[in-house]
Amino acid sequence: MPAPALPESSSSKTTLRILSILVFNFANYMTIGLPLAILPGYVHDHLGYSAFWAGLVISLQYFATLLSRPHAGRYADKVGPKRVVMLGLSGCLLSGVFYLLALWMDASPAASLTLLCAGRLLLGAGQSFAGTGSTLWGIGVVGSLHIGKVISWSGVVTYGAMAIGAPLGVGIFSLGGLALLSVCIILVALTALLVAWRKPPVAGKASTQIPFSQVLGKILPYGMMLALASTGFGVIATFITLFYDAKNWSGAAFSLTFFSAAFVGMRLLFPNCINRFGGLRVALACFVVEIAGLILVFFAPTSLVAMGGAFLTGAGFSLVFPALGVVAVKKLPQENQGSALATYSAFLDLSLGITGPLAGMLMAQAGIDSIYLGSALLVLIAMALVLRRLPRETSASVRTD
Repeated sequence: MPAPALPESSSSKTTLRILSILVFNFANYMTIGLPLAILPGYVHDHLGYSAFWAGLVISLQYFATLLSRPHAGRYADKVGPKRVVMLGLSGCLLSGVFYLLALWMDASPAASLTLLCAGRLLLGAGQSFAGTGSTLWGIGVVGSLHIGKVISWSGVVTYGAMAIGAPLGVGIFSLGGLALLSVCIILVALTALLVAWRKPPVAGKASTQIPFSQVLGKILPYGMMLALASTGFGVIATFITLFYDAKNWSGAAFSLTFFSAAFVGMRLLFPNCINRFGGLRVALACFVVEIAGLILVFFAPTSLVAMGGAFLTGAGFSLVFPALGVVAVKKLPQENQGSALATYSAFLDLSLGITGPLAGMLMAQAGIDSIYLGSALLVLIAMALVLRRLPRETSASVRTD
């Protein structure tokens, strides 16, 4: 029996309370989005390194997020999510400091690249702590009944920040170079830190955990589907600027904006489709759209067509995480669903960490266009995995009903 709908005023108040906490995740992803369209070109064109290194500089952030995510969850249980958020935002702030140091060492490309890499590692850890902490803080503020709403809005603010941050970063860079961009990153993180410091905390609650191997066994099929589908986001976010440069096109940052706008728009327009049609069916439809977008980028004869492909890729990828996540998390008891969600999320981090260097190597061998076709083939494999599991999930749902 479905739960009764909340009165509109009550629902609006809940949303505002959620957003009052998720604003810290917005700031977190602003510090990610601002340099996203700048750093690959800076490493490749200004410092003179290969596409592999340009991809690795971006991907280091995702590796750091992957490795630090479990620690963020455990630490939040011990000291509460507010302190975890503040630690994360401190990492974001320090990333801006290291970008400034990289600029200072500009005369030595190796030293500059090393400092950029250090900044990306700090940003990745900051992303993990601030993102995990703000989600847990939001759930603590509004209660576990609204966990789905918190996660959904977290995705909206995440990609909304990236949609704003990428073109804004290009504009800031054109005005004052890496120095002004770094200062803006520091100021965003510092402002969020000061606001978070004034917010009342909520207590963390440690729960009895089942062994990680058991959690991983339950989550693995859905995590693999997520990882394969996330390559579409990876090749758009990391290499779209170099793709546009190779074609002598302008407007690469707006492709990131189109991607993020489609992502946010789908979550706002179809908030109940997962409950209505089921997670695997929604994921299947998402994969079809994402594949179409990636193929459109691969064949794009003009920058506008490539933007359209980025838009479709964002629309397709938008609901993949929550659609598969709903199915995955329900595979474990309620008291362990936090561990399930963290483990499931790690597959996204792993995918984005691997995609950059692997796509860079493919690009060096077969041209930059090839990475979009390669990603489309990986999403097609994810689609096949969903089709394989769909009959058994559907029959299990029927038996439960």
